[in-house]
Amino acid sequence: MSSSTRGRLLVSSPELADPNFSRSVLLMIEHTADGALGLVLNRPTDISAADAVPEWADLLEPPGLVHSGGPVSLESIVGLGRAPDGGHPCVSPLLENLGVLDLHTDPSDLPGISSVRLFAGYSGWSAGQLEVEMAVGSWIIVDAEASDAISADPVGLWGAVLGRQPGLLGQMGTYPDDPSLN
Repeated sequence: MSSSTRGRLLVSSPELADPNFSRSVLLMIEHTADGALGLVLNRPTDISAADAVPEWADLLEPPGLVHSGGPVSLESIVGLGRAPDGGHPCVSPLLENLGVLDLHTDPSDLPGISSVRLFAGYSGWSAGQLEVEMAVGSWIIVDAEASDAISADPVGLWGAVLGRQPGLLGQMGTYPDDPSLN
């Protein structure tokens, strides 16, 4: 297996035709020899997260919508949030002070947790599948910033993440949806 992408971003290449991942930015939660799991960060739905999981309503990061984390297990909800310095036992650390939340815990038992974002479903790959997709150029792997997961402009995240990259990669953030119209 190539090196793990855990805690990094997968940014879809402009040519990736799969409608599940076109112009997507994924934060990788896990990546081992057995497979990989990530969350699409830039696909907010029109579902109120406070309505979907009311006990977490007071901790939700604006716009307070459930995001589509990917095409797998759409009935499951995954939560990301910021933990206080020193972490918290109900938060699995991922990147800086950002981690995966145990949503079965009562939020009042999690002092200091903030900036919660909820995702319906996730993106998953079986053993070796992601490595093949990376080898054929479907994904651009870049360093993540904790703020990516709770961006105030999730829809613009694809261009923003690419735009902050050096060199030609940074110019890819302005790649047109349909290059033939350029």
